[in-house]
Amino acid sequence: MEDTKRMFWNEPNSKSYGIPTVSIPRLSYKDPLADKLIANMKPVVLTDTNLVGSAMKWDSHYLQENLGDSPCTVYLSKTHKFKYFDANQTKKCDNDFSPPTEQIVMRFQEFVKRLKSWKEGDKRLYMQEPLNEKILKSLQLVNDILTFNWGWARMQQKQNNWGPLTTNLLMISTQGNVTPAHFDNQHNLFAQIYGYKRFILFPPEDYDKLYPHPVWHPHDRQSQVDFDYPDYTKFPKFHDIKGHEALLGPGDVLYLPLYWWHHVESLLQTHFTISLNFWYKAGPNLCLSDSTLYPLEGYQKMAIMRNVEKMLVEALRDVNEVGPLLRTILEGRYN
Repeated sequence: MEDTKRMFWNEPNSKSYGIPTVSIPRLSYKDPLADKLIANMKPVVLTDTNLVGSAMKWDSHYLQENLGDSPCTVYLSKTHKFKYFDANQTKKCDNDFSPPTEQIVMRFQEFVKRLKSWKEGDKRLYMQEPLNEKILKSLQLVNDILTFNWGWARMQQKQNNWGPLTTNLLMISTQGNVTPAHFDNQHNLFAQIYGYKRFILFPPEDYDKLYPHPVWHPHDRQSQVDFDYPDYTKFPKFHDIKGHEALLGPGDVLYLPLYWWHHVESLLQTHFTISLNFWYKAGPNLCLSDSTLYPLEGYQKMAIMRNVEKMLVEALRDVNEVGPLLRTILEGRYN
């Protein structure tokens, strides 16, 4: 499979975006370096965890048999991009926000039918559904999940002082779909089940180069930069961006640290891709305390910036006043 993966790097759909990248390490979970990277909150691809070994048979036919008429959340897009937005925040944009995707609920068997008949020109599909009691009605599927390599996952959670597991998100995407650059505030063990996904990652320190939307915006945690057509006049520091790149195939698990930016593509080798997230809350090491080590890490500074921004939005009660206030504090004093 390694030779096949290397071949995919030269596929025409693997765009460079003009961004220089280095490869994310691919290691056995038994390699001491893998544990060291995770402990230091650095991304790593683990090739043999068997975390979702019992899910390797989860193709569309198997899932249709076991999910059947279960309802699932599906996003539709007229383009290949699926940029997340918080519908609850749209009212703060004074009707100047146009949702980039449409969210609907459909039965899983209907989703599979549309997935198999999808062709270029149709609206693209992206199912994203937590594995919980709403969807898990099959004892076979429950048994598959119970036989995941939870021992290894719990060991990582304990030795790295992560918080509790919040969700397992099942994602099924049509080929060529792209999730534009964004970051999450949870640790993620990203398991690839079917097909191939390409990740381009950026460390928290690149916050200023990726120009995130304001915290009050529906696209909070998303980069404003369009990687396909970057506006270097508006976002000049994007010129200096450098990425970390990985290709995930069936059985691979990517450790994705919290606050690391990631741009994700479903490659064209299969008609669709299937992936499963294991999201863990941040542990107490994210909070500043008497035992905090200085200088602060990039993710800690990001948390501080977000908290300051949220506090100002709440205190001023007018998002249009946040920028002028910050400029008043900065200009002539800190710059």
